Amino acid sequence: MSFEDKEIKFDVPNLQDRLRGGENILDIITNIEDTKGNTGDVGRLMITNLRLIWYSVTTTKFNLSVGWSCVLTMTTKTVASRGRGNTQALYILSISRNSRFEFIFTQLTNSHSKFSSVFDIYRLYQGSTLYREMKLRSSILHEGSLNVLPTEKVFNTLNGVWNLSSDQGNLGTFIVTNIRLVWFANINETFNMSLPYIQIANIQIRDSKYGLALVITTLKMSGGYVLGFRIDPSEKLHEIYKELTSLHTVYSETPMFGVDYKPKSDLETHDQDHMSIDDIDEIDEAKSNEINHNFSAYLSAEDSGAVRQPSYCKELGFAMEKLKEGFKIKDLWEIIPL
Repeated sequence: MSFEDKEIKFDVPNLQDRLRGGENILDIITNIEDTKGNTGDVGRLMITNLRLIWYSVTTTKFNLSVGWSCVLTMTTKTVASRGRGNTQALYILSISRNSRFEFIFTQLTNSHSKFSSVFDIYRLYQGSTLYREMKLRSSILHEGSLNVLPTEKVFNTLNGVWNLSSDQGNLGTFIVTNIRLVWFANINETFNMSLPYIQIANIQIRDSKYGLALVITTLKMSGGYVLGFRIDPSEKLHEIYKELTSLHTVYSETPMFGVDYKPKSDLETHDQDHMSIDDIDEIDEAKSNEINHNFSAYLSAEDSGAVRQPSYCKELGFAMEKLKEGFKIKDLWEIIPL
């Protein structure tokens, strides 16, 4: 199964037309240049609920796709064009398969910044992980009730379901929704799991030392877990198996990714302005639109590879690995720079 939000791709034929099931175009920004990779080509930015796509409208073979989970930091800066005056550029630092990439997308008009939707959609993606990722021991409950997600509907709630992940088993509650399955222990709600159907590899009924059990295997990217549940009576087990199998099949074709964005204006669908491209000079701007810059810069900083020995940190009150050169603990804990 393809996961467009977790990959960076370059020059895929007809990339802009190859959206996966459940992927929606949320905004399109015209007159954009991929300044670092395809200088001189007029293109468009297509922003979906899973990724950002740039493609050239002058040379069809040039395009790129940046999955939202690959993004480390995004910044807008004012740049100077010799022919059009000041305009805006979007800088993206990203990482994929242990390689770092920097992308610069520049507006080819000197109008106000068009990139606000990119930041809005990225923030929505960051806040909707339960739609896409398996979570263990997370805050999914409140006083014994499931925190229901937007667009989520609870189909079935079963009490007295045994989780067979340990030798003695744990008794708990099993919840089936249109997006995921949830289980939590009766004696300790923090012992729980939330598993979206999109992360399930297969569902079976198999024999176990506890008798017939519902066995669910997750995808490798979710850890390749094998989860077993004892559901009594046998008729109820088979009923739940059929329900989950049906939901998994339907959801795999048309999943919901939890990114619900309402554009501020209608999408621009035509671009007739094929202007020439001028050389771009950057203007240093202190007040840039930035997301998590210090922490992302630390993650992407060069490292000698040597083991950094732990030392006591007075600010935090515990031992921690020595920081990379040039960074302070305040840089990593400060959310909004002063």
